[in-house]
Amino acid sequence: MSPKEKINLTQFLNQQYLCESLTIKEVETLLDYTEHVSYEKDAVIANIGEVGEALYFVVKGEVALLHDDGTQVVEVGRMTEGELMGEMSFFDRLPRLLRIVATTDDTQLLKLPRRKYQRLRVEHPYIAVNLLEHAIISLDHLVRRVSETEATLSRYIFGPGKK
Repeated sequence: MSPKEKINLTQFLNQQYLCESLTIKEVETLLDYTEHVSYEKDAVIANIGEVGEALYFVVKGEVALLHDDGTQVVEVGRMTEGELMGEMSFFDRLPRLLRIVATTDDTQLLKLPRRKYQRLRVEHPYIAVNLLEHAIISLDHLVRRVSETEATLSRYIFGPGKK
């Protein structure tokens, strides 16, 4: 990562919830553990059935979370700038249930591989705790979006107050 990229990413991260309670130096330290990766539209970032070996933080663009049962592909959600993704399979080490696909050209992510996360936990536990809190909030946002969609669909199919 070039010095200019690092400065831009530090400024971006410093404005995100993930880094709200981190100093600039701690944000720079977090960046030292990540890889800056780019994807073009429709590129698969992570696939169904894989065990998550990295966490991803959306820096630019948008990604779709897709469920594919073999007969139909359904978009479950979207992740946009500032959101963390890939945390479910990363932490529970179970195969992914969703495919993660870039929906915009030049989608940019910060990738935190498992081996670097393990080092971060030992070498900088305060930063790792902030990352874990962000993962919990990210999962909460996703569950709430899916719940709202399911509730809307249920009201549409069954009418208000019925299940």
